[in-house]
Amino acid sequence: MTVRIAPGADIDPTAVIGDGSSVWHLAQVRDNAQLGTNCIIGRGAYIGSGAILGDNCKVQNYALVYEPAKLGNGVFIGPAVVLTNDHFPRAVNPDGSLKSASDWDAVGVTIGDGASIGARAVCVAPVTIGAWALVAAGAVVTKDVPEYALVAGVPAKRIRWVGREGLPLEEIGDNRFRCPVSGATYKEVSPEKLVQE
Repeated sequence: MTVRIAPGADIDPTAVIGDGSSVWHLAQVRDNAQLGTNCIIGRGAYIGSGAILGDNCKVQNYALVYEPAKLGNGVFIGPAVVLTNDHFPRAVNPDGSLKSASDWDAVGVTIGDGASIGARAVCVAPVTIGAWALVAAGAVVTKDVPEYALVAGVPAKRIRWVGREGLPLEEIGDNRFRCPVSGATYKEVSPEKLVQE
């Protein structure tokens, strides 16, 4: 396998790019970032210092993955998504002097395997997005998202459950749900937890 880096991409020499990965025009991958195998980093996307992406991740055009984000395998980051990294952002200290890197502690967004973040969504660190969850386009995530949850709105709230196919599950009774495509079944063991049977 080979790594494909488009002309105009800015890759720090200390970044690790996995086999089969592609980084497109105007994308920036900062120092010590780690991309797994077969990742796709879209045009103008930003991968922050030390951010970690698993295998088979897709970061679409102009998405901003600020450090210290950690993405599992098979994560989808839609166009113009922002993963933040500061609780209380300020450009200056109270005396008006510019803040430096030592003036704050970065906090990151963690995303589980197979999860998808829709276009222009904002995930406010430090939140965890569970495996196979789906964040709707334009949502603002301010609290942790359970595995298999579909969240939407500002602030984002769970509105449905989704399966590994990414489609809303059909309720079949007794706190059980079925995927309309695969037929896989899931059980809601609490209002915030769904498990595949």
